[in-house]
Amino acid sequence: MPAVLSLIRELAAFEKEPDAVVLTVADLERDGFGKNPLFYTFVAEIDGQIVGMALYYYRYSTWKGRTIHLEDLIVKESMRGSGLGYQLYAAVIAQGKKDQVRRIEWAVLDWNKSAIDFYVKSGAKVLDDWRVAQMDEQGIKNFGK
Repeated sequence: MPAVLSLIRELAAFEKEPDAVVLTVADLERDGFGKNPLFYTFVAEIDGQIVGMALYYYRYSTWKGRTIHLEDLIVKESMRGSGLGYQLYAAVIAQGKKDQVRRIEWAVLDWNKSAIDFYVKSGAKVLDDWRVAQMDEQGIKNFGK
């Protein structure tokens, strides 16, 4: 999990939010390896070093039933263009097929044109009419006050 956390931090920096990660290795170990894991991870290794990962979890859609949410897919900058990102993406899709989910979903930043082009080329739909809503920790604390 230390390597996974390092990749998460690299992704946060790429997404222009380098200080946003508050997650710890202990959080990842607890949440991913307990009796009821909250997430699953595929990793890409080269020479014993983790250089990429895809982290996903299961959701439930009132329209589709069981779905997979791909939370993050990241390959170390030095390994981008090597095909590892595609292999991780394909592993998540294969898992969805195996589990017979009716949808796999994820978010992509509107400025990440290379990722958007990749997803569209792969057969995914990038929705323009939906917006992501989030409530941060402070918003949760303040709700209803």
